[in-house]
Amino acid sequence: MLRDKIMTALEQLHLPGMRSAFDEVLAAGLKQRHTPERLLLDLLEAELAERTARSIRYRLGLARFPVDKDLASFDFSASPVNEALVRSLHHGSFLPAHRNLLLIGGTGTGKTHLATALARHLIMQGYRGRYFNVVDLVNQLEQEKLGGRGG
Repeated sequence: MLRDKIMTALEQLHLPGMRSAFDEVLAAGLKQRHTPERLLLDLLEAELAERTARSIRYRLGLARFPVDKDLASFDFSASPVNEALVRSLHHGSFLPAHRNLLLIGGTGTGKTHLATALARHLIMQGYRGRYFNVVDLVNQLEQEKLGGRGG
């Protein structure tokens, strides 16, 4: 009865992380004789983890990546790409200077793979990113220009 009221309150307060972790945190806390403060902290950490994961999923959806790639699966030996530079960019070295990243190269050089891997990693770190194919972007800007909207 009390558990049902707590679950209802957590749902009404929009705390899905706490709601899903409640039984596990309570069982572990009772078993290990945690203080009420520790139980509350564990529930709050579960909520923070849920919100962080949801935020990352949301930003990854907004990024509109054409494929799901990471840097570990990129073959630097098969591409003329400067590995040291890419690894520096992977850590966001261009972000403090508020710089954009533009990848240019021939077909099959790994532009899409690298762009997706770099942006995906940075999105996981809390940044936002958006993937654009240059042809689609130019077409979209042209349509906005024809429609009298600045793009």
